[in-house]
Amino acid sequence: MIYTVTFNPSLDYIVNVNNLSIGSTNRAQSDMVLAGGKGINVSLILNTLGVLSTAVGFVAGFTGREIIRRVEEAGCESRFIELSEGLSRINIKIKDKKETEINAQGPRIEKEYLEELWEILEEVETGDIIVLAGSIPSSLPRHIYADILKKMAPKGIKVVVDASGTILHDLINLKPYLVKPNQDELHELFDVRVNTIEEAKSYAKKMREMGARNAMISLGEVGAVLAAEDGKIYSCMAPRGSAVNTVGAGDSMIAGFITGMLAEVGYEDALKLAVAAGSASAFSKTLATQKEIQELYETLK
Repeated sequence: MIYTVTFNPSLDYIVNVNNLSIGSTNRAQSDMVLAGGKGINVSLILNTLGVLSTAVGFVAGFTGREIIRRVEEAGCESRFIELSEGLSRINIKIKDKKETEINAQGPRIEKEYLEELWEILEEVETGDIIVLAGSIPSSLPRHIYADILKKMAPKGIKVVVDASGTILHDLINLKPYLVKPNQDELHELFDVRVNTIEEAKSYAKKMREMGARNAMISLGEVGAVLAAEDGKIYSCMAPRGSAVNTVGAGDSMIAGFITGMLAEVGYEDALKLAVAAGSASAFSKTLATQKEIQELYETLK
């Protein structure tokens, strides 16, 4: 089983406007509401690719109940922990010539609810995968991801981490199964700006040397690099296309890589499936469909 953990899920309210004017009334051309959060996105794409997962996290209020409804309606299993106070956040994403985001804070997670999460994670068995994705709420210990890695290590659980560079810095020596920084997160980790495949290769290798079993660097429209556990470095150029919505593209990459590794296609093709999934989501208004991902994957093969 794959467990995706999202500490601070959301409802994403996506609004399309023409010529956004700050300080004035703007009329939406179209809008939509989606269940959001990096771990949830991973579960949704895994489900699209035919891989079962369980979405775990904390929700609160009527927005939290709507998140659960939408995740389960999409066909994913869920074990969200419902908080007694507060509301799960609504994040506003305004799309014009440029994309503007307003991300809410989310509810406070008290200690007793964190204990419920530990009880769920105690059920994880050898061979399972845990995906830790997204930011850590201020009400939780900053080192919570590292704590989970330490707790899962004796059981041989594979833990995937998709988080900021500062969080990665604190836990990469704990040998996560996969880390996937983008260019901004890589800048936080190494204080460098990486823009090419060749530049990314040396930093992917460096993350392997620091402890990561597999290190994948996403470079957006350029492509991606993987320093794999077999000691080799793989790269994949991104397919051509117009980015419509970058939200969820990185999460789709993780789902694609996991799917490829579970199917035992090898590291090179797992990277290609990751790039295909990420690009397909970037080219779509919502997360990609199985057909969109497969079509891009065939071009990369």
